[in-house]
Amino acid sequence: MRVLVVEDELHLAEALGQIITEQKYAADIVNDGEAGLDYAMSGMYDVIVLDVMLPKKSGFEVVRELRENRITTPVILLTARDEITDKVTGLDCGADDYMTKPFSPEELMARIRAISRRHGEVAMEELSFDDLTLNLSTYSLSCGSKSIHLGFKEYEVLKILMSNPKMVVPKEDIIVKVWGAESNAEDNNVEAYISFLRKKFFFLGSKVSIGTVRKVGYRLEADEA
Repeated sequence: MRVLVVEDELHLAEALGQIITEQKYAADIVNDGEAGLDYAMSGMYDVIVLDVMLPKKSGFEVVRELRENRITTPVILLTARDEITDKVTGLDCGADDYMTKPFSPEELMARIRAISRRHGEVAMEELSFDDLTLNLSTYSLSCGSKSIHLGFKEYEVLKILMSNPKMVVPKEDIIVKVWGAESNAEDNNVEAYISFLRKKFFFLGSKVSIGTVRKVGYRLEADEA
């Protein structure tokens, strides 16, 4: 799961990012409403944690514009104010949930998980493709009686491929979803993790392979023999 945090209090933004990554989720952090809207418009996030009082564009404006552009990503609004009118405004703008500062890390993560489930993003416990099964809780990849643990980025790359079976996934999409839109990752970073995954497929004795479509990206393929 990838979460976008839009928060102008730098220390809080960093703390939220750390809380999310400690739970093995990916997090991107921006500090103003305009940047938050730009990132959110990509549609690549599973949940958006959005402060209300932001420079350049308020959280209310951001969520309203997202909904006007048919971006349905779940949004949790954060505010230091505990007024009913603010909550009503936020929900009427299209937010899915509302939290008043201060809040506990445990409650935030519980709400992120709950809102994701309601939108069908994390309902599955595993993904399968032919003879391979990826456990979404343990990061283990199995084939028959053999199993192997994947590193975080190996897991994220394979999850993208298995979520789009037989479809070509562009390298650029993998970079943005695994490393983040502002990262310095390049094609060779993706190529390295594809190589790691291929070696693990071989170790497991799987008939699944990762096919390369030149100058485009990768897709999962299965030997039909």
